[in-house]
Amino acid sequence: MARDLALIHPDAHCELDFTTPLELLVATVLSAQTTDRTVNTVTPTLFARYPTAAAYAGADRDELETILRPTGFFRAKANSVLGLGRALVEQFDGEVPGRLEDLVTLPGVGRKTANVVLGNAFGVPGLTVDTHFGRLVRRFGWTAEEDPVKVETEVAVLIPKKEWTDFSHRVIFHGRRVCHAKKPACGACGLARACPSFGTGPIDPLVAAKLVKSPAASDTL
Repeated sequence: MARDLALIHPDAHCELDFTTPLELLVATVLSAQTTDRTVNTVTPTLFARYPTAAAYAGADRDELETILRPTGFFRAKANSVLGLGRALVEQFDGEVPGRLEDLVTLPGVGRKTANVVLGNAFGVPGLTVDTHFGRLVRRFGWTAEEDPVKVETEVAVLIPKKEWTDFSHRVIFHGRRVCHAKKPACGACGLARACPSFGTGPIDPLVAAKLVKSPAASDTL
């Protein structure tokens, strides 16, 4: 199934726009409870206004909240970004650390966010267990766990470590485009022959094909 996913989604990648570890860290924190596309609409302004951790640490709250408003929960996210800037300045000389154990000490940063940053900004393999990833690997029958850390632990022994980051992207792509939460496009799925959950959604190829989302329309929570 992992090999098939690589063939189905050869273009799988991080869909958050960034150029530096700091930008990716902030963007990932902001992506909670919203879509990557929405985050990408606000980050050009955000990154231009606050290019460093020190800039976030000294940001005006009202101005920051105004920029973040479209992402939802903007007050809580402003708190996280302000706290993130301060913690980076105070604990890591303003630089984003490249170790998971350091990243998870930062405000608003859990293992999922840390693995996104490590895998995509530092080239350190990591499994990104978001809602799509958890849903799909349970449908695949690879785990019955609901807790993201336990899911990560069980899947980690099934996939070679060097492939963790790319595999995460492929699973998330598949979850956004084909294997939807409410009505997966089973009849149009390239994993159908091996998936124990085949039949959860429509199996008629024509019906299922209408459920497959294009990249432009696939940015779902």
